[in-house]
Amino acid sequence: MKIRYFDNAATTKVKEQVLIEMFPYFMESYGNPSSMYSLGRRNKRAIEDARHKVANLIGCNQHEIYFTSGGSESDNMAVKGFAYANKNKGNHIITSKIEHHAVLETCENLEKQGFEVTYLNVDKDGKVDLEQLVNSITDRTILISIMFANNEIGTIQPIEEISKIAKSRNITFHTDAVQAVGNIEINVKKLDIDMLSLSSHKIYGPKGIGALYVREGIHLDKFINGGHQEKNLRAGTENVSGMIGLGEACQIANKELKNHINHLQELRDYYIGKLKEKVEDIKINGSLSNRLPGNANVSFKDIDASTMLIKLDELGICASAGSACNTGATEPSHVLTAIGLEPSYSNGALRITFGDDNTLEDVDYLINCIMDIKMNMES
Repeated sequence: MKIRYFDNAATTKVKEQVLIEMFPYFMESYGNPSSMYSLGRRNKRAIEDARHKVANLIGCNQHEIYFTSGGSESDNMAVKGFAYANKNKGNHIITSKIEHHAVLETCENLEKQGFEVTYLNVDKDGKVDLEQLVNSITDRTILISIMFANNEIGTIQPIEEISKIAKSRNITFHTDAVQAVGNIEINVKKLDIDMLSLSSHKIYGPKGIGALYVREGIHLDKFINGGHQEKNLRAGTENVSGMIGLGEACQIANKELKNHINHLQELRDYYIGKLKEKVEDIKINGSLSNRLPGNANVSFKDIDASTMLIKLDELGICASAGSACNTGATEPSHVLTAIGLEPSYSNGALRITFGDDNTLEDVDYLINCIMDIKMNMES
């Protein structure tokens, strides 16, 4: 049976060119980058080349990129690291109710340590309440952390407006851009972003590697001790092959971004259009105008999405009901709850996220399968 993969927000496959670039660093150029001999120095140069490729994708300077183990660590490093380093300036953080758990649970952890956190409301499309943001700022606010685009419903936040609000009050702004990087154009300098998290396995790179952009001049406390790697911010022998893979994935994404966006938008719009034609009582979750190009989160009324996913899997289709981090949860996701989705729709949310390998033929097969399963579930 042919597998048709529609869960690219959860992870993407490693592109062949990325794997080709990584392979020598497993068995040939395996030296520790901190070593003085040529085998190590060569790897150190390769890491810096990869760092340059990551920086080029988001429009920052090479020395402002710090490699991590992935998006969750990047979020933790940004929020905790900044909070600890700047607690003498204030103890108040502002975020939103629909952040990834890497941010939400980090903020909850900080609350236990005496920090105060405001969780902003969002509207029915998942857009943060900018008026509430302004009104929530106090003289103790040190950090605003709002995701660039939501991992479940695909809504893109008004990042430039949020950044201007933060700058007008001299507050540092971090954005979790794990879903956005490589899927929409981002320039951290133009948007005046202070910190940005990204992850390799969302952009056709390997798992277990990510990066955090930190604007020059911002100080973070490190929370992994033991060495001086990553400019003394993150201890541990470098994951050289992973860094090379992330760098190559970023270079490919930078080169192919426009075609990638156009392809995903075509598939997404075709899928949503066909569903609207064929199915009654559905709701498109998230903004239709400010949305990630490959995201289609659709709720089917009075349908159990978990059951539908099992039946889709039997037909060779990989999809999800929301974030992969929430798999196994019995309650509607915190995102769907925050946008006020009615219970009759929230349990029937199916997240389809398209990728480079998907075709219109794949989408037709997906729609036909959904129609057949829905009909059988209702009969």
